[in-house]
Amino acid sequence: MNAQLQATGSAYFISKETQRPEIHTLSVLVDNEPGVLARVIGLFSGRGYNIESLTVSETEHEKHLSRITIVTRGTQHVLDQIKHQLERIVPVHRVIDLTVRAGELGQDRPLERELALVKVAGTGDARVEALRLADAFRASVIDANTEHFIFEITGKVSKIEQFIAIMKPLGLVEVCRTGVAAMNRGPQGM
Repeated sequence: MNAQLQATGSAYFISKETQRPEIHTLSVLVDNEPGVLARVIGLFSGRGYNIESLTVSETEHEKHLSRITIVTRGTQHVLDQIKHQLERIVPVHRVIDLTVRAGELGQDRPLERELALVKVAGTGDARVEALRLADAFRASVIDANTEHFIFEITGKVSKIEQFIAIMKPLGLVEVCRTGVAAMNRGPQGM
């Protein structure tokens, strides 16, 4: 066993040092049944892989199939291992690396969106500025009183990150994020 793996407990250190970790978005089609998500997450945690974002929902009601979207980081070797190990889990029907597929289609990345609820408390000029900036970011006010706003914002992860950073000095109280939902462009499905 690799001494470096043994020392860290993570598979990220197995690959050659010349390989650079990349962020990839995986889409996994699974049976919608108890324990499947736990098995998928167990695969990641048991091997020391990190999940940066995870979303799951039933997408094909008649067939009882759910789609899990996972954003993870690793070298190409680690990403290939993740994909092959996911394919071996029995209730998994399909595993697609949306990042690789986007490259094959001549695109930089798959279409990725996230939704966030952002609570900002404040009065006076800070309150007016938060409302003005929310409008610039096309964030909707979904709850408000004289002490706070709750904004709903949808977009690329970078847009969400930027909105949160701008709201911090204006009275950011709380953030709730859905995680990334992703799909490739074009007429073909997963």
